[in-house]
Amino acid sequence: MSQLPEIIRSIERVGADVVRQAAAFQVAILCDVAGRRGAMHGRVAPVHPSMKMAGPAFTVEVRPGDNLMIHAAIALAQPGDVLVIDGKGDLTSALMGMLMLSACKQRGLAGVVLDGAVRDRLELLELGFPVFGIGFNPTGPTKRVPGRINHPVSAGGVVVHAGDLVVGDADGVVVVERAKAPALMALAQSKLADEAARIAAIARGETAAPWLPDALRAAGVLGPQETL
Repeated sequence: MSQLPEIIRSIERVGADVVRQAAAFQVAILCDVAGRRGAMHGRVAPVHPSMKMAGPAFTVEVRPGDNLMIHAAIALAQPGDVLVIDGKGDLTSALMGMLMLSACKQRGLAGVVLDGAVRDRLELLELGFPVFGIGFNPTGPTKRVPGRINHPVSAGGVVVHAGDLVVGDADGVVVVERAKAPALMALAQSKLADEAARIAAIARGETAAPWLPDALRAAGVLGPQETL
């Protein structure tokens, strides 16, 4: 039986137009229209709340505490890609810091999502490159253990395939399957319009959610004819 190479060099990416559209939406909007699926665990957070990113996933799997394959991924990824790194949730050493992330920015990558630790927090704030991780550790990694590039990975509790749409902002990171992403853009725009209308209604004093009575009746909290 044939075996895939450890490094898959050619991947099919979500379209650039879809990435451009997705970048205009909050991650929360995209999560809602994706069926409340694809959001990474809340431990995956930006180094600074102002950081935002959107792009196709370029996936990397490493062993805990070793960043050999991340160096290879930086060399292979294309401008606009988001490195999504399965670091096994390890916080005993950092997998990336200022030097590697400066290289990512120089190469035009859109951002990095790391299920692991980073370091050089203050320098990264000055760098301004979007980095999402689960914590910090000053200890550096080893560079000798093999891993895989552009195979499916698990990051923040979400399965990520190379080429999937990855969007991040102050609330966290969402992953949308590449094939499903185009259809969600119109839904996201409609959701945004609905929320704008609801905000306007609240400003007029209509603070009670219009769906609430029916939901309470369905849950058995209110009787058929009962109201709040």
